[in-house]
Amino acid sequence: MTDPARAAGPGPTAAALEGDDAAWEAFLAGSAAPSHLQSAAWAAVKRPNGWRAFRVAAEVGDRIVGAQVLVQRPRGVPWGMGYLGRGPVTADGALDRAAILAITARLRTAGRAHRLGYVRMEPELEAGDGRIARELSRASWHRAPHVQPDRTLLLDLAQDEAALLAGMHRKTRQSVAKSERLGVRIVDADGSRMSEFYAIHTDAMTRAGISPRSQRTYQDMWDLLAPRGMARLLFAEATDTGEAIATLLLVCCGRRVVDLYGGTTAEGGRRRANYLLKWEAIRRCKAAGFTEYDLWGLPREGIEQFKSGFGGRQVDYVGAWDLTISPVGKRLLDLGAAGRERYRRWRYRDVHDPADPHGRRAAAAGEATPPADDGS
Repeated sequence: MTDPARAAGPGPTAAALEGDDAAWEAFLAGSAAPSHLQSAAWAAVKRPNGWRAFRVAAEVGDRIVGAQVLVQRPRGVPWGMGYLGRGPVTADGALDRAAILAITARLRTAGRAHRLGYVRMEPELEAGDGRIARELSRASWHRAPHVQPDRTLLLDLAQDEAALLAGMHRKTRQSVAKSERLGVRIVDADGSRMSEFYAIHTDAMTRAGISPRSQRTYQDMWDLLAPRGMARLLFAEATDTGEAIATLLLVCCGRRVVDLYGGTTAEGGRRRANYLLKWEAIRRCKAAGFTEYDLWGLPREGIEQFKSGFGGRQVDYVGAWDLTISPVGKRLLDLGAAGRERYRRWRYRDVHDPADPHGRRAAAAGEATPPADDGS
């Protein structure tokens, strides 16, 4: 990934943010909470899977609030559903009542124009004292099942390396050191090794009882994000054999890095390669100038225990919220989604591991739980 520093320029207009990808990307990268899910590049990643995108923006006094909405249209339904992940976006990361009302009005207008049944939004905002939730309710948003992780750990990379180490659990530091003694090295890689990444990632997911995505999905992601400096691929290798035994695919936006996908082989687990790999990822991202490292979710006990060993600040988000655009359309879309979920559970009934409800095997496999990054 490239150095995230960028030159300051004049403030954008709402119209520019809606229609100009470059203006939007600059606004997003310079915001207090830049998320890859709000980037035009991520919209391009989702396009082969049938998603389309539009943006809305509104001026609220001397501030601007904007959002990218991904849209999917199920077959046979005249309405689509909109998904607004980790937004709306403001320069300072705050979202007050005026900004909520302004972006809600723009979403209603645009939602009718795009014939949406509803829009699901997951703001990049902490739950806090409940004020944001009350303001969203007053603006006619209703709580919904979350798509992205509703809790995560954020590491402050502005700290020096000694402080980062001090913030780690003692056993995690010991595991990092032991991994080095057991003969593990960390290397950067390019797209020529995506097949190795996929083999490790899917094997880890299968052992953890999780259904994998296709290899084409990850290859497309790399091909679209890497040229923009938004992706980095790391491997842990056994120094005696050169075998790849763990991997991480990182995605960045602005000065934030997200620890998005990974996996560890059985040999990697024996050598504790996932500990050294994650620590080296943190170190290298800090050296590259990034200031925040998102460990991306604490879905289950085993995974939470592993990630928490690296320290950081736990963040509990305000959650997911739906804005109904068409009551009839939303009802039909909800029925269709329920049917697809029943089919998915039946389809992967042999993959799910009911004996490991807390994800301890997933953690041992390199916390391979895939984030639901597209709203599906």
